[in-house]
Amino acid sequence: MGDAAEADAVLAELQRLMRGDAHNALQLAADYLGFGLYDEAVQVLQRIVPDADTPAYPMLHYTLAYAHERAGRSELAARHRQAGAAAPADYCFPNSLTDLLVLQSAIEANPGDAKAHYYLGNWMYDKKRPDEAIAHWEASRKVDPGFPTVHRNLALAYYNKRQDADAAREALETAFALNPEDARVFYELDQLYKKLGRPAAERFAALERHLALVEKRDDLYLEYVTLLNTLNRHDEALRALEARKFHPWEGGEGKVTGQYRFALVELGKQALAAGNAEQAIELLERALVYPENLGEGKLTGAQENDILYYLGCAYEGLGRLEEATPYWQAASQGLEEPAGAMYYNDQPPEMIFYQGLAWRKLGVEKEAKRRFNKLVDYAEKHLFDEVEFDYFAVSLPDFLVFEDDLNRRNVIHCRFMRGLGKLGLGRPEEAAEQFDEVLALEPSHQGAMIHRRMCRGKQT
Repeated sequence: MGDAAEADAVLAELQRLMRGDAHNALQLAADYLGFGLYDEAVQVLQRIVPDADTPAYPMLHYTLAYAHERAGRSELAARHRQAGAAAPADYCFPNSLTDLLVLQSAIEANPGDAKAHYYLGNWMYDKKRPDEAIAHWEASRKVDPGFPTVHRNLALAYYNKRQDADAAREALETAFALNPEDARVFYELDQLYKKLGRPAAERFAALERHLALVEKRDDLYLEYVTLLNTLNRHDEALRALEARKFHPWEGGEGKVTGQYRFALVELGKQALAAGNAEQAIELLERALVYPENLGEGKLTGAQENDILYYLGCAYEGLGRLEEATPYWQAASQGLEEPAGAMYYNDQPPEMIFYQGLAWRKLGVEKEAKRRFNKLVDYAEKHLFDEVEFDYFAVSLPDFLVFEDDLNRRNVIHCRFMRGLGKLGLGRPEEAAEQFDEVLALEPSHQGAMIHRRMCRGKQT
C-alpha cells in the first residue's frame, strides 16, 4: 500500500496547479488519451465534470464522450455527447489535434449533431481549410438553422474565401435577424454593406433604426458619426463625438480623431465660405487640439497642412495678411513624397495637395506645381501595382473581418491622388473624372467627396 497522506498532498498540489480550469484539464486528459489511458483521462475530466448532467464547457463533455467510447462505455459516451451538444457555444474554440479527433468521433456517432459540425468548422477555418469549414458549417446550418453564429461564420467564409458577396450578405442578414441584439454582428453587417457600396444614406438609416445597438460599441458609434460627416451633417457629427467617452481599440487608431478634425475643418470651410472668418478661425483652431474624451492624443509629426492652410485663408478673409502668411508658411512644409496608403499613419496625399495650395498663396507657383506634379506622377506610376503587405504591422486602416482587395484599394488611392494633382494644376474636369472613379469604387470616400466639390468652385 502507498502513502495515502503523500498521495493526498500530491493530488492537492495538482488541483492547485490546475485551478479548476477547463483547458488545463483538457490538455492533461489529452496526454492520457494519447497513451490510450482512457480511464485516467476520464478521472481528470470528472474532477470538473462529475457527470453528464453537470453544465460545463462543451469540449469537456465531448472529450469525456470520446474517452468513454474508447473505453467501451457507449451509453455514457452518448449522454456526454448530448450534454456537449446542448451546452452554450459561447467562447468555445476547439484548436488542438485531440479536439479534431474528439469532434470527428462525435460526428461519426451522430451526423446530426449541429454543434459538433459547428465546432469542427471553426477548427477547420482556423487551420486554413476553408472548404471543409464551410461544409461543416453548412451541415450545422441544415440541422439547426436557428443558430445565428453559424450563419455569421458562413458569411465571412463566403466573402473572404469564395468571393461570393451575395451569399455572404444573405447569411449575415440571417444571423442578425436571428439575434437582433448582437451589436457585433450588426457592426459587421454594416461593414459588409460598406464593402458592397451601399449608399451612405441607406446605411445611416439602418443605424438610426438600431440606436441602442449603436451605443453599445465604440466602433459602431464611430461609423454612425462617420456617416453623419459623409452626409454633410457636420454639426450633428461633432455633437455626437462630444457626447461620448471613447476607448482605444486596435484597428481604430486615428479614426475617432480623424472624424473630429474632419467635422471641424468642414464647418470651418463653411463659415469661411459664408464670410464668417472669425468663426472659421475658432473652429479650425479647435481642430488642432483633441479633447480627452476622444481617447487618443495627437501623434508626433501629425500632418495638419489642410487646417493650417485654411487658417491662413481665414486671416486673409479678415484682411490680416501678416497673420495669414505664417500659417501658409507652416502649411507649405512637411513630407512631400507621395506614398501608398497601407497603414493609418501613412502620409495622406491631401496634405501634399494643401502644401501646394499654401505655396501658391505664398506666390511660389514653382513649388506648388512641383507638389501637384508629384501626386500625378506617383499615381500614374503605381496605378497598376500588385500590392501586398510586406511585413506584419498593427494599425491597418480598416476593419479586416472582411478581407480587403489591396489592388482595388491601391487603384482608389492612386486615382484620388491623381485627382488632387489635376485639381491643383487647374484641370478641374480631369480631376472630377478621377474623383468620380474613386466614388464609383468607394461611395463613402470622404476625401473624394469634398475635393470633388472643389472642382466646381474655389479651392479655398
